[in-house]
Amino acid sequence: MSTAEVLASVDIVALRLSPHNLRLQVLLHQREREPHAGQWALPGVIVNGRSADSSLDAAAARALSEKALVQPRHLEQVGTEGNAVRDPRGWSLSTYYLALLDPDTALQSEHLAFHDLDSLLTGKQALPFDHRLLVERAAERLAAKSLYTNLPLYLVPERFTVLDALAAMQACLGQPVNGTSVRKRLERMKGEGWVVDTGEKNQPRLGRPQQLYRHTPREPRGFVFDRSLLAGG
Repeated sequence: MSTAEVLASVDIVALRLSPHNLRLQVLLHQREREPHAGQWALPGVIVNGRSADSSLDAAAARALSEKALVQPRHLEQVGTEGNAVRDPRGWSLSTYYLALLDPDTALQSEHLAFHDLDSLLTGKQALPFDHRLLVERAAERLAAKSLYTNLPLYLVPERFTVLDALAAMQACLGQPVNGTSVRKRLERMKGEGWVVDTGEKNQPRLGRPQQLYRHTPREPRGFVFDRSLLAGG
């Protein structure tokens, strides 16, 4: 690559809430080519490389369909990072997206695996390029927006309980959340058509049956609350 060229890519930080331990996980792809062949990295593509891309969003859609092999419930652009050292091939930049997945998302390739978010953020598991930074920035975006929006509900099961919503919000924020605040939020969203009461209840092995809800987003920009979740909103 000449000094006048810049390698542009799109990378996807796809998160799901583990159905086993209710911790956030990141979908990683095992690289098949150099640099860093064989290492686990964020799924991504070179923009307008072997395939033509009409926009960054189109490249993100291609990264999801060709590398991640998933269809997210929510997708948004987080930012762009670029410098002369993040990629050994030369000056490069990455526009990265946050994708939120169904907790029951199935892997479609042996080159895909879910990895614990905390292990990536703490460096217990290394990532190539500057992918740890991209994961960190995406997790920060998720935490910030979870205070005021319905974003955590994109991580719950299709039919969910108040406890499912509470677990998702706590995972996104990384700290305890008041259950009463979660109930208030669900009731407000229900009143405006963003949450539907299914009229059904689950039957846990222990404890009382819990009401089942369904998240029914009405527009891409999301539901915005006027108070922070941690302030009892």
